[in-house]
Amino acid sequence: MSKRPAKRFSVSLASPNRDWPRRTIIFLAGLGALDSLYLVWLKMARMDGWCAGMGDCATVNSSVYSEIFGIPIAVFGLVVYLAVLGISVLEVRKPSEKVWLALATFGLSLVGVVYSGWLTYVEVVILRAICPFCVASAIIISAILAVSVLRVQKNVDSD
Repeated sequence: MSKRPAKRFSVSLASPNRDWPRRTIIFLAGLGALDSLYLVWLKMARMDGWCAGMGDCATVNSSVYSEIFGIPIAVFGLVVYLAVLGISVLEVRKPSEKVWLALATFGLSLVGVVYSGWLTYVEVVILRAICPFCVASAIIISAILAVSVLRVQKNVDSD
């Protein structure tokens, strides 16, 4: 009787866990899109919003800073989140372009973080009013940036 070697637990490089950054970005971009969609709806419906006593959505969403050329800022946020979502999904179909698509996600999220920083400054310093949904969007885009930095770094290290 021959003895078989005991099986060892191992994680394959092809395992789905290896793709957690892209999946995380997809999840975050989906959350960000929902958040932005809600803010667009508030703006278009001219509603105060449900801030649960934690902030002043009405002041922030009705200020002169809430639009660019008559387009609600939340629309731009929605476009960025949908673009990040689309890029992340496209990576599966175009694996040969993975590096460039990861860089595109990094670039979009970097612009989003910089602009969110400006909007947060406007909320705190100029308006002296906080919209929790705007803060949530700033946190989400910052998290996307952090994960995209890891992805870009991983792609650079693997080349």
